[in-house]
Amino acid sequence: MANVVRIGPAGGVRMVLAPCEAESVAVGVFVSSGSRHETPETSGISHLIEHMLFKGTPTRRPIDITREIEGRGGMLNACTGEEATCYFVHLPDDFLGEAIDLLADIYLRATMPEDEFVREKAVVIDEIKMYADEPDQVAAENLQRNLFPGSQLGLPIAGTPESLAPLKTQDLKRYVRSHYRADNTILAVVGSFDPDKAVAMARRSFGRLRASAAPAFREKPFRRVVPESAVKKDVQQAQLALGYRTFGISDPRKYAATLLDGVLGRGMMSRLFQELREKKGISYDISSRMQFFSDSGMFTVTAGLDPAKAQIALKTIYREIDRLKTRRVTAAELKRTKEFLVGNFRLSHEKVTSKLFFYGQTMLSFGRIVEPQEQVDGIQAVAADELQSVAREIFDESRRSVSWVTPQHT
Repeated sequence: MANVVRIGPAGGVRMVLAPCEAESVAVGVFVSSGSRHETPETSGISHLIEHMLFKGTPTRRPIDITREIEGRGGMLNACTGEEATCYFVHLPDDFLGEAIDLLADIYLRATMPEDEFVREKAVVIDEIKMYADEPDQVAAENLQRNLFPGSQLGLPIAGTPESLAPLKTQDLKRYVRSHYRADNTILAVVGSFDPDKAVAMARRSFGRLRASAAPAFREKPFRRVVPESAVKKDVQQAQLALGYRTFGISDPRKYAATLLDGVLGRGMMSRLFQELREKKGISYDISSRMQFFSDSGMFTVTAGLDPAKAQIALKTIYREIDRLKTRRVTAAELKRTKEFLVGNFRLSHEKVTSKLFFYGQTMLSFGRIVEPQEQVDGIQAVAADELQSVAREIFDESRRSVSWVTPQHT
């Protein structure tokens, strides 16, 4: 069982402690700062900051930061999403103190040297150009823009070359001061460790971080979903991204939506995989995904297709979606899908890093400890009629968009 403690004054950093049987420990710092908190002019700043925090502190050079973790057989990494950024370490449990100290150093004292900034901004712009060469990435980004037009949720996480070019180090430092606050930060520790020692270490390293007033910011409201978009590129295969704008993570229907995802497009037993690949042979790779944000979400289907079979595939997908709206899932399929989702979830939680992300992200989302069993119980409680009802609500054509990337010659 996990628990949470404050490691600073009122409004200070919340620390999630989740000891478990392992030979390692994972430590993560989660901050409510992502592409959704930006503007079109600062699009990509959260992701760029994520890169720059590894570029040195007053007492550590970039190579020292890497050597301190990888030199002990561990892993140091970070990731940025729409609503959060995470910096995390996974290493043998002997080195918990080193992990907490290093994360605090980069999180609180990153220097962002100008020469490193210039180099890293060029690296990120090259990364953006690399993604622009990947048709599945292009289709997915365009779909999200279609589903959330005019909103920050429609902005690309990495930004654009045009939005990054004017940014300066002082812009990044200003953003860090306003967003990397104690009340916006979760520190999580999972694995083999002594909780009392971990709390003492964290108080020494993170205890001085204070809460402060949130920056004045107002998100633009969602506009009507853009029904379709298409891009032609020098590719051989058509890429499809189909999606529906849905509800957020606090909605009680989330478990039924997760189960719906499992039935339609998760794994080789899913309806889409069986119908489009196994029976018709018209897609090598097809899957669905239910993604939740704080107050909204998106249910997506992605597929790589022979351009000549693209419309047949789309009609088949629509037919499978309509079946979920008009017919109840059988008891056998419902049971099988629940076993698949619960089993997959349980197996993933054998990894301390998976547990770390579960506890850190749910703490950010709900402000409380969420135990894995709560997720399992929520899935197990979904009934067939509830699944059908949620299918009718999610698969609303007025909230649907289709994004294509097709070969130039078609």
